[in-house]
Amino acid sequence: MSKKTPKLRPLPLARSRCIFNENPDFSEVHAAVCHHILSSQGRDPERASPRDIYKSLAYTMRDQLVERWITTQQSYYKSKRKRVYYLSLEFLIGRSLGNSLINLDLEDEAAVALEELGFSLEDIREEEADAALGNGGLGRLAACFMDSMATLGIPAYGYGIRYEYGLFYQRIIDGHQAESPDNWLRYGTPWEFERPQYLHPVNFYGRVNTWYDADGRMHKAWEDTEEVMAMACDLLVPGYRNGQVLNMRLWTARASREFDLGFFNRGNYITAVEEKVRSETISKVLYPSDELREGQELRLKQQYFFVAATFQDIFRRFDKSGEPCENLGDLVAVQLNDTHPAIAIPELMRLFVDLRGMDWDTAWRVCVAVFGYTNHTLMPEALETWPVDLMGRVLPRHLEIIFEINRRFLLEVAERFPDDPDRIRRMSLISEDGVKKVRMAHLAVIGSHSINGVAALHTHLMRTRIFADFAAMFPERFNNKTNGITPRRWLLKCNPQLAALICDHIGDGWITDLEKVRGIEPLADDPGFRERWRAVKAENKKKLVTHIERHCDIRIDPESLFDVQVKRIHEYKRQMLNILHVICLYHRLLADPGLEVPKRTVIFAGKAAPSYWAAKQIIRLITGVAAVVNADRRIGDRLRVVFVPNYGVSLAEKIIPAADLSEQISTASTEASGTGNMKFAINGALTIGTLDGANIEIREAVGADNIFIFGLTAEEVERERLEKTLPPAEICRRNPEIGEVVAAIRGDVFSGRNPGLFQALVDSLMNPDDPYLVLRDLEEYLLCQERVGRLFFDQDEWSRRAILNVARCGRFSSDRTIREYARDIWGVKTFSEEKK
Repeated sequence: MSKKTPKLRPLPLARSRCIFNENPDFSEVHAAVCHHILSSQGRDPERASPRDIYKSLAYTMRDQLVERWITTQQSYYKSKRKRVYYLSLEFLIGRSLGNSLINLDLEDEAAVALEELGFSLEDIREEEADAALGNGGLGRLAACFMDSMATLGIPAYGYGIRYEYGLFYQRIIDGHQAESPDNWLRYGTPWEFERPQYLHPVNFYGRVNTWYDADGRMHKAWEDTEEVMAMACDLLVPGYRNGQVLNMRLWTARASREFDLGFFNRGNYITAVEEKVRSETISKVLYPSDELREGQELRLKQQYFFVAATFQDIFRRFDKSGEPCENLGDLVAVQLNDTHPAIAIPELMRLFVDLRGMDWDTAWRVCVAVFGYTNHTLMPEALETWPVDLMGRVLPRHLEIIFEINRRFLLEVAERFPDDPDRIRRMSLISEDGVKKVRMAHLAVIGSHSINGVAALHTHLMRTRIFADFAAMFPERFNNKTNGITPRRWLLKCNPQLAALICDHIGDGWITDLEKVRGIEPLADDPGFRERWRAVKAENKKKLVTHIERHCDIRIDPESLFDVQVKRIHEYKRQMLNILHVICLYHRLLADPGLEVPKRTVIFAGKAAPSYWAAKQIIRLITGVAAVVNADRRIGDRLRVVFVPNYGVSLAEKIIPAADLSEQISTASTEASGTGNMKFAINGALTIGTLDGANIEIREAVGADNIFIFGLTAEEVERERLEKTLPPAEICRRNPEIGEVVAAIRGDVFSGRNPGLFQALVDSLMNPDDPYLVLRDLEEYLLCQERVGRLFFDQDEWSRRAILNVARCGRFSSDRTIREYARDIWGVKTFSEEKK
C-alpha cells in the first residue's frame, strides 16, 4: 500500500506481527486486527463490515492461542505425562470470542482497539454464530469440562465430530415449532485449524476373513470394506490466564476419492460424485433422525467414524513414546461421555488383537484399564442399543468381538452366580427380547474400570436399579462425580456486573476456586450490598426485556417475577407442569381481579426433537396459552407467557442472569443431574424443584430455607407407579381447580381454530399410567408457587436468599468435578500438582 489509512498503526515486530508481547496494550491489538482485515479478509480497514471486524479480532485471538497451544503440547512430550482423551459426540461450546478474550486477559484492550475502529465489542460479539456441535446438557457439560481441564492444566484432548449442520434452527410459526437447517458454518469459522496432514481411513461394511497360521493360531482380517477419510479440525481451548491451551480435535468426513473419472467422462456426472456425497454425509448433521433404518445406520456410522479416527490419533502419539502396547493404560486414559462412544471398546480390542498381535486376555486387561464410562441417563429406553443385523452389516468384525466379549463375560457371570440363570439374561450384552440388539451401556460397563454417575441420587439409582447386577459384580468400579459448570463462562462472562460486584468485595480468587465465593455470605445481611445486588439483577432483566421485545414482539415488565424454564423439551422435564400452573394462575386472576400476587413473566425456551411429537405438542400448548393470556386485557401485564425460540448457549447467557426463579421440576428419578440448576443458582436465581438430580445436593449446599422443594421423592415415584394410589381422575375430582385447568385444555380454550388440538396431551395427563406423574405432583407444585409469590413481595429477603445461593454453590464448579476425575479415574495430576 502506498498510503496508509489514518487508523493503521505501525505493526509490532516482536516474533511475529500478530503475536503479542507479554503485557500487550490496545495498540498491539489494534494493529493485529488491522493486519487481519488486510491479510485474512482482504478488505480496506475503513470499509470493513462488522463481520470483517469480528473475524479479524477472532484471528488475532487465535494467533495468541496457537502459540500457547504449541508450548503446551511441547511440554506434554517433554514430561511424558499421561494424557486424557475425552470422547463425546457433542461439544456445545457456544461462542468462542468472549471466552477467549476473558481467558487471555485481553477484553479491555480489545474493546479499546475496536472503539478506535468505530465498533463496540458488545456488537461485534453478536456477529459470531454459536458453534452447532451439540444439543443439550451432555454437550454443554463436555464444553465446561474442556474449560476446566485447560484451566487446571490437565494434559487432555476432546474428540468428537465437526458437524456441518447443528440439530436445527428453531422458529415458531403459527405456534408450532418449525425446523430449518442450522448452517452455523455459512460464513466459515475463524476458530478452527484444518489438519489435512492428519487424515485417517475409517472402514465400514465388508466381511471378516478367518485363517490359521502354522502354529494353529486363529487370525481375523476385515476385508472388502468401504473407506471414508477422517480429517482433523482443531478448535483451541484456553485455560484461564495460565498459558495453557488445549484442543478439541473434531473429525470431518472426506471421500477416499473425489469422483469417478470413468463415470464423469461418460457424462454420468451425478454418479461420478455419488461416493463423495455419501461419504461426507457422515459429518453433515448432528443426530440424524433414527426413525428410519437409514437414520439408524448413519448414527452408528457417525459413532464409529469418530472413534476409529480418534484411536488412530491416540496410537500416533503413543507410538512416539516407545512403550509397548501393554503399557497403554499408563500413558492413556479414555473417558466415554455416555454410551455414544462405547464402540471404542471393541475397536481397541480389534486394534490390539487383529493388528498388533496381542493375546485376548492381555488386550482385555489393558482395554479395561484405559476406559472410564460416564452414564447420563436413568431411563432404560434411553440406554442405547443397536440391532444385531445392522451392527453385523456395518461393522461385522466389531460384532464378532462383541459376541466374544459377551461369551467370556457370561461364563464369568455363571461362575460367580451359579444359581441365577435369569441374571445371565439380564446382564448379557445382547438383548434377546424381540429383535436382537447390542446393549451399548452394558458393553461400556464391563469394558471400563470406572463407571460414574453425575449426581449422588443418580449414582445411587444407577447402582440399585439400572446397573444393579453389574454393581453387585463390580462394586469397586462404581463411583459418583457430581457435575459442575465453569464459573468463567457462567458467571464471569455471562454476568459481568455480578462478577464485578463480587470481586469488589472478596477479590477474584473465586474465578479459579469457586469455593472462595463463600466470602460473600456475611454480606447477605448487609442492606447496602443487597441493594447493589438488586440493581445488578434489575439491569440484567432490562437487557432481557429488550431482547424479548426485539425477537418475540412481547412487552414485559422488568419488575415482574421472571419465572424461567429453559431446557430441552421433554415429557420428563415437565414443561407441562409449568404451563398447568400458568393456566391455574390465569384462572385465579380472572376470578379475583384483586388477588394479591406479584406480576409474573413465565419464560420458556428449548427445542423438541423433530420426531418427538408429544414434545412439539407441549410447545404448541405453551404458545397457545401465551396467545390467550398475553392478549387478555382483563389481566394486563400481571401475567405474561413467553416462548423464546432457538435456545442455545448464547441465549442462555442472556436469560440466566435475568432469572428470579429457576424451574427444575423433572419427575424425581428421571434427571441424571442437570447443570442448568447450577447455572441459575450461581447467578442468583432461587430454585423451585423436585428432589431429583443435583437439586438434592443444591438443597444440601444452600440450605432448605433457600430453595423451594415439592413433589414425590424417587422412592415415592416408584411406589406410585406401581400402586397408583391417586389416579388423575381422582385428583381432578378432589381438586376442582385442577379439574378446571384440564377442562380448559380439553375445551379448546387455547387451541385457536384447531378443535381437539390438545386432546392427546389431555389423554396423557389423565392416563393412570402416566410415567411422569404430572397431575400427581401438581397440587403440591401450586402450593409451592404460592410460597414463591409471597416471598417475592419481600424483595429484601428474596435478595438475601439469592446471595446465600451464590455464596454456597462453590462445590458446583466443573473445576472440582475435573479434579475428582483426574484423581479417582484418570490417575493424572493438575499442572500445579505436577510442579510440586
